[in-house]
Amino acid sequence: MSNSEQAVEKVVIIGSGPAGWSASIYAARANLDPLTFEGAATEENRLGGTLPLGQLSLTTEVENYAGFPAGKLAEFLRTAIDDSYRPMLEPFDERPHAVTGPELMHLMRQQAKNFGTRIVTDDVVDVDFASRPFTLRTLEGRTHRAQAVIIATGARANYLGLPSETEFKNRGVSACAVCDGALPRFRNQPVVVVGGGDSAVEEATHLTKYASVVHLVHRRGELRASRIMRERAQNHAKIDLVWFHVVDEVMGNDKDGLTAVRIRHAETGATRELPARGMFVAIGHTPNTRFLEGKLDLNDKGHVVWKKAFRTATSVDGVFAAGDVADDRYRQAITSAGTGCMAALDAERWLAERNL
Repeated sequence: MSNSEQAVEKVVIIGSGPAGWSASIYAARANLDPLTFEGAATEENRLGGTLPLGQLSLTTEVENYAGFPAGKLAEFLRTAIDDSYRPMLEPFDERPHAVTGPELMHLMRQQAKNFGTRIVTDDVVDVDFASRPFTLRTLEGRTHRAQAVIIATGARANYLGLPSETEFKNRGVSACAVCDGALPRFRNQPVVVVGGGDSAVEEATHLTKYASVVHLVHRRGELRASRIMRERAQNHAKIDLVWFHVVDEVMGNDKDGLTAVRIRHAETGATRELPARGMFVAIGHTPNTRFLEGKLDLNDKGHVVWKKAFRTATSVDGVFAAGDVADDRYRQAITSAGTGCMAALDAERWLAERNL
């Protein structure tokens, strides 16, 4: 089939985190028959933290997503999530905690599918927004055309790159204190935060609500954070500022998970261990926008730029963005889902105004 004969989708959604599935649900309910690319299940994506279902699928308990309190979720999960996905999830037993990240993402995916969203397990690797309809090319070499596109590819947390760090992810290593800080394993226990910017201080300050002490490890002798944030860290009784150190290794065992963090002095090379039950890495996030470079306006951090306050429109008319790919401030599942809804509504109105 030639490009001119190829069917044109009303709306294509790229991404499968809370923003992508929220956009899919709203677009499907608006009879836009959305086509959603959830990403490819490749080894490269696994290593890069960009597998289908987004960052939330890499977490464990989710206690702060509205509508999912701790309780007897087992029977609901058994009936709501497709049987084929159950082997990928932990047993649906009677747990004291709330829904897990993978469960929540599978529930969102199933809800979008129930409303008629068509799902393709492939990556969009290139886009042509210079001509209309828009053209998208996938990793498998297929092309698709669309009147409107919603970008919801999210962002991936930056980690230190240590093998031991990878080993203890979700067993003490995290990149989101707001997501994980209140978990029982961290309560009244020492934890480590790595970083020196505003995000690191925010993470450390948040963790003081739960941890016995927060060791803020920074490779320099002064925080890069704003003045007010520096003062907050320096004056907090529970924050221990550890200057001129980098993380050398994450330590622990299969039973207890992370138990200590070995740090190395950046100048002398001397090492020592900090007993800890958790390590929170706060060295930034990288938005998944490499395939959009030169195609949309991005800010200096690589995030898609929203061109109007409280709207999801981008620099290209008919292209919208939702979730962490455009949000470098909040980065929460619930805010991502909210902007996914907004993007779908914006796309629906944009299409209606043009009789598309």
